[in-house]
Amino acid sequence: MTSSNIAKRYARAFFEVAKEERRYEDYSRELGRFSAILKENKGLNEFLANPIFARPDKKAVVETILQKAGISELTANFLKLLVDKRRIGIISDIESRYRELMDEALNKVRVTVSTAFPLTGELAAQLQESLERLTGKQVEMTVLLDPSLLGGVVVRIGDTLYDGSIRTQLNKIKDLLGEEM
Repeated sequence: MTSSNIAKRYARAFFEVAKEERRYEDYSRELGRFSAILKENKGLNEFLANPIFARPDKKAVVETILQKAGISELTANFLKLLVDKRRIGIISDIESRYRELMDEALNKVRVTVSTAFPLTGELAAQLQESLERLTGKQVEMTVLLDPSLLGGVVVRIGDTLYDGSIRTQLNKIKDLLGEEM
């Protein structure tokens, strides 16, 4: 079984528990917080992934982190289970899969918008409203600045890319002119 399938199974199991308590977003934030700690601390991540170190030692370190990070008991137990099952190394995949399940349940979609220039508050609100009409879902929009676009916007919704950038339009014109010569 691939790590992706394993991550899906663990995410679904944790999601089912969150569903019973109706605390999807709380648990998502906690998984994200713990995952971020591991990403920021390469040494800690290597320690937890290394089979040489005993599980009780790993569990003790994780418990200390969980207490300091203010993670709920349910999420803490889930993360300790991942240590016991030697799956803590795929926590970022589990977090990502959990977020997908949560977004589906809450009828949300995450959208990344790249622009050459910062969007005004009004323009960002109009774009978000248009994207909500397009998707039929509540949009959580992240705006990134990319001066290489020259102008226009690039919108990514899941696996779909809408490229309305000046750079892409100029490249298309260049390709058309190159074909005719």
